[in-house]
Amino acid sequence: MYVTGLVLAAGASVRLGEAKQLLPYRGRTLLDATLDLARSCDFDQLLVTLGGAAQRIRERVDLTDVQVVENADFSTGCGSSISTAVRVVDPRADGLVLLLGDQPGVRAADARRVAAATTPLAVCRYADGLGHPFWFAREVLPELHVLHGDKAVWKLLHSGRHPVTEVPVAGPVPIDVDTHADYQRLLAGEAP
Repeated sequence: MYVTGLVLAAGASVRLGEAKQLLPYRGRTLLDATLDLARSCDFDQLLVTLGGAAQRIRERVDLTDVQVVENADFSTGCGSSISTAVRVVDPRADGLVLLLGDQPGVRAADARRVAAATTPLAVCRYADGLGHPFWFAREVLPELHVLHGDKAVWKLLHSGRHPVTEVPVAGPVPIDVDTHADYQRLLAGEAP
């Protein structure tokens, strides 16, 4: 099976007030940690979207073995990053695993389990709710071309148009960093 991984890292970090992709985390940056996680998933193709702070990210983050997709419309929400990135998904791809660039606590084994779903869509079912990573099979990719806004993938997931597998994952939804409080919890290793 040929799987594309997509890391969303184009946001302007409006709630945080600084580029969260570049926050220090375990001796590197937050985005470095997430890209290391994505590399450990052994995706056949690995994409990352950049927008806000793109030049600074290119200067400070290790983008080795990652195909960068710049999203000029990043301020309109992550839907625009997904719709931009899906245009460069390898035509051999059986599907796409979606990861958040500010969520380094996802486990590679869980991403692989989501990608192994036999339904068009899959999502992780953590102890405290649903969360990333998501799986979009090839037949769903055309719908990703027209996503808009920040909650677009959730709307697709809950639309009822496609069967969805909820992959059971131990523990709480990994922290994603939207605020300084989230960042402090991540650094402290707390559950969300």
